[in-house]
Amino acid sequence: MRSYDEYCSLAKSLDLVGDRWTLLIVRELALRGASRYTDLRNGLPGIATNLLADRLRELEQAGVIAREDAPPPIATTLFRLTPRGEELRPVLESLVRWGMPLMTERGPDDAVRSHWLAWALEMMLTDRRPEASPVRIELDVGNEPIVLETHDGAIRARPGPAGGADVTLAGEPTPIMGLLLGMMPRVDAVAAGVSIQGDPTVLDRIGSRMTADTM
Repeated sequence: MRSYDEYCSLAKSLDLVGDRWTLLIVRELALRGASRYTDLRNGLPGIATNLLADRLRELEQAGVIAREDAPPPIATTLFRLTPRGEELRPVLESLVRWGMPLMTERGPDDAVRSHWLAWALEMMLTDRRPEASPVRIELDVGNEPIVLETHDGAIRARPGPAGGADVTLAGEPTPIMGLLLGMMPRVDAVAAGVSIQGDPTVLDRIGSRMTADTM
């Protein structure tokens, strides 16, 4: 782990978490909780096995993560964030918000994992009619479906099938994200290949927390 050799709290923070892949490892543990090595490997497409092992060791030495033995019948090593590591969660959330305007385009080699999108959508969306009955939206995108559910004015997101969704959106992640975040009209999303099954008026319940100056 290289150091900036600066007596500055930002520089010292970056000494610990500024290397490539480090914050994405923290992201996976923040989203999934205690995880096996293979869980982390699957959630970080493109990382070399030896580099993941190195980053885990460095984070453990820095007190950001800890390892523990899972109880039987799993009987494997789990990695989890320490309380010190959990303090990075607001940092990650701020970076997610800051980066949302960059999601309007997807590179040809960009990987997609549903839990990445679920976290961002939960943070960025709100329910415009919290007094109305809850609704459920399924998104068929990425490696598994995402479920969005309204709850007391907020949106709860989780990977997995909805089982009786009010509306289902299927297609590429970029137009679906654009539609839900109010950056793409419904007609343009459909033209971009998004399939809408069920009651499309349910989508009118969903609003973006993004302010005009961030879009």
